[in-house]
Amino acid sequence: MSPNGPNIHEVLAYEIKKEIADRYFGFRKLIEDDKLDFVDKTRQYSFILEKRISFDLIRIYIILKDEDLIQRFLTLTGLPTDFYYDPYLTQSNTIRQRVFSGVHIHGLTHAGRFKNMVFECYERLEVHIAEYRAKFAELTQYREEINEEIEAFYRKNDLGSIIGFLKSLGDQNKSGSMEGGMEIGMAQSMESKMHIAPQLPPEHYLPIIPSLPPMSSIKNELKAIIRSAYDDHGTELIQLLSQKDSKPTR
Repeated sequence: MSPNGPNIHEVLAYEIKKEIADRYFGFRKLIEDDKLDFVDKTRQYSFILEKRISFDLIRIYIILKDEDLIQRFLTLTGLPTDFYYDPYLTQSNTIRQRVFSGVHIHGLTHAGRFKNMVFECYERLEVHIAEYRAKFAELTQYREEINEEIEAFYRKNDLGSIIGFLKSLGDQNKSGSMEGGMEIGMAQSMESKMHIAPQLPPEHYLPIIPSLPPMSSIKNELKAIIRSAYDDHGTELIQLLSQKDSKPTR
C-alpha cells in the first residue's frame, strides 16, 4: 500500500462510519416520510372542513341571520360560539350567492321551504362532522404511532453514543466528516441538527369539532329557532333564493 494512501485502520473507520450513517439515515427517512404523509392527510381532511362543514354552517347562519338566533343554534348544538361565524357572512350578497349556488329548495309553502333548508343543512352537517371526527381520530392514532417510532428510533440509535463513538475513530488531526475524527465543534452541533422533533397533534393543524346531537333530540327547539327567523325575514330570503336557477346540491 502506498505510504500516502489510507491505512487499514482508516479504511475500517470509514466503513464503520458509512454503515452507521446508512442505518441511521435509512431509519430516519422512514420516519420523515411518515411525518410528510401525516401533513398530507391533514390537508386532505381539511377539505371536509372547509368545503363541506363550513359551507353548510354558513348557509344556516345566512338563513337564521339574527345573531341571537345564531348563538341559540350554536348553544343548542354544542358547537363553539364563533365557529366559522362572522356577522359579515349574513350581510354579503356575494357569499349568499356562492354558498347557495346549486342548492335545491323544496317545499309547498315559503315556511316549509325555509324550514327544509335548515333541516337539510343540519342533516348534512351530522354526516360530514361524523366523517371529520373519524378522520381526526385516525390522525390522532397516526400521530401516536409516529411518535412511538421516534422513541424506538432513539432507543436504538442513541445520538450521544454514536457521536462519541465516531469521535473515537480515526486520526483526530484529520477534519473530514468521513475521514479521521470529528471536526472541532461538529460533535456539539450535530446532535441538535440531527434531532427528530415529535409529531405535533392534529389539533395543531385542525380544529376539534364536537359531535352534533341527533336531529330528533333537538328538533322542537330547532323548529322554534327557525320559526323566529322565518317571521323576521323568511319570505324575503326565499324570494331572493328563488330568483336563481336551482340545481341539486353537491
